[in-house]
Amino acid sequence: MAKNRHEALGLTDEQVLDMFRTMLFARKIDERMWLLNRAGKIPFVISCQGQEAAQVGASFAMNRESDYVAPYYRDMGVVLAFGMTAKELMLSGFAKAEDPNSGGRQMPGHFGQKTNRILSGSSPVTTQLPHAVGVALAAKMEKKDIVSLVTLGEGSSNQGDFHEGLNFAGVHKLPVITMVENNKYAISVPIERQLACENVSDRAIGYGMPGFTVDGNDPLAVYEAVKEARERAVNGEGPTLIEAVSYRLTAHSSDDDDRLYRESDEVEEAKKKDSIITFATYLKEAGILTDDVEKKMNDEISDIVNEATDYAEEAPYAEPESALKYVYEE
Repeated sequence: MAKNRHEALGLTDEQVLDMFRTMLFARKIDERMWLLNRAGKIPFVISCQGQEAAQVGASFAMNRESDYVAPYYRDMGVVLAFGMTAKELMLSGFAKAEDPNSGGRQMPGHFGQKTNRILSGSSPVTTQLPHAVGVALAAKMEKKDIVSLVTLGEGSSNQGDFHEGLNFAGVHKLPVITMVENNKYAISVPIERQLACENVSDRAIGYGMPGFTVDGNDPLAVYEAVKEARERAVNGEGPTLIEAVSYRLTAHSSDDDDRLYRESDEVEEAKKKDSIITFATYLKEAGILTDDVEKKMNDEISDIVNEATDYAEEAPYAEPESALKYVYEE
């Protein structure tokens, strides 16, 4: 990364430091969740590791005071950037009554929080895309400068919801940004067995919208692409398809053994491009991040994650009879 690229994008030193902190925060929560899972304390983890740059870069390009986001299950960096807390994410991991996403009714990764305009996700993949398009339609009908951002994996770009949502958005020129986080594997199926075209973004022309492929390990590249897409959206120029190419550094989930379908050498090679390392290098070369600042940041995040873990572990589970709540009219 060239020195001070962020300044050319209109970002301050404080903003890029905040981007890095949010990326690091997502990584630390994720790593803790894996430890808790292996210790038998939480049932399931679906990881953001390797995709934090795309998630945080995109989120910082949105108006997080008014825009809506429809994240997919891997989007720890997105929901943190939009205002969810470590404590709330841990409550979800432990499936406790205070979990803001579902009150402990859903497995982790099913984000949803009305106060932060995070649309509730569902277990079938890609259903969030038409929902985000619906928000964009409402924004257009109500003449509000609101843009919706929807994220999904590249495997999801082969689902019917992807076609239906993007086609509708393109026809009606809706203010929605679709970002595909291409991590090279739809669970166990490599990208070359998912797509006949070279890039997911090649599909954009069929829906009458611009499509871009960017380096998903570079938060500034993703920020730039999403910022420009948002400007087009509020100017009435319609939707954009963005493909952020990165790599999934963990197995698909805590229930998956990725050694069955990819070589460990491939994973180790990908770790050399880990955005937590490369973005830290950029910030240090730009004179923004020092070893002392990085250590202090790590310590502060560790304290927050420890506190969140302790709180969530001690918090009460939902009462069994609450399973019927919201099912029948009361």
